[in-house]
Amino acid sequence: MSDQVATAPAVDAASLTFDEALAELQRTVAELEQGGLALERSIELYERGVALHERCAGLLSQAELRVQRLVERAAGELVAVDARAEEQTD
Repeated sequence: MSDQVATAPAVDAASLTFDEALAELQRTVAELEQGGLALERSIELYERGVALHERCAGLLSQAELRVQRLVERAAGELVAVDARAEEQTD
């Protein structure tokens, strides 16, 4: 008999929106903080938390780039230039 807890398969973190990833990260941290988990479950949660953190950080970086890439037109109008993190040039 297995002592593993059945859980729903995790959705790929890369497909989550910022709000979805942040909410899941908060739930993951709360579960880890409660303690009393089997070592394997703790490791799984930690790994998932890292993936969720990376997703949130990446989305925040992309948002920051979009804000930084605001350009001013001749009439003083600000226009956001869509930018991706991998397109950034220094």
